[in-house]
Amino acid sequence: MEPGRRERCHGSGPTEAALDDDELVTRVRAGDREAYDALVARHSAPAYRTAVLLGAGPDAEDVVQEAFVKAYRKLSRYRAEASFRSWLLAIVANETRNLHRTRTRRDGLTLRAAAVDPVATVTADDGLDAVLAAERRAALVGALRRLPVRDREVIVCRYLLDLGEDETVTVLGLPRGTVKSRTHRALAKLRALLDREVAHRG
Repeated sequence: MEPGRRERCHGSGPTEAALDDDELVTRVRAGDREAYDALVARHSAPAYRTAVLLGAGPDAEDVVQEAFVKAYRKLSRYRAEASFRSWLLAIVANETRNLHRTRTRRDGLTLRAAAVDPVATVTADDGLDAVLAAERRAALVGALRRLPVRDREVIVCRYLLDLGEDETVTVLGLPRGTVKSRTHRALAKLRALLDREVAHRG
């Protein structure tokens, strides 16, 4: 099976499921393709979520597919200095940037994966809360779209993907001090945009 194809992992039973990422990587390097299938199954959801939140939109599936293929080819470079997840998400982030550079039109940041919850039946009692929650999500999405890409990326990593500082450093390929300062500035910009939105709505 081609590495990165999001299909059922044949033969990846309890043994693979019980192994941690580094043990699976060791098996892949030894020629065990099913071990890589287990890594794909384990990390497909966060990889897809990352691609969507960083702006891949309808091309997120393709971005994730390409990222898994590239990760497989570059596995010899993985040194376990960071977690496999953050190393993989750095590849996803880079593939998403490549997508932005090659698109004929920019379609902005798509936050459907984070902003849209599974549809539930709304009763009369909770209808108002649902409407207000949807408005807050819409305001957040709009404000994030207006942020510069670099600020948007750090907000997405730290707060929407809930990555730690170390993982954010790895995913974005930035020095720790830059992540800290950019996060502080990006949050200030985001708050200002949201405050303006609230004032505009009156």
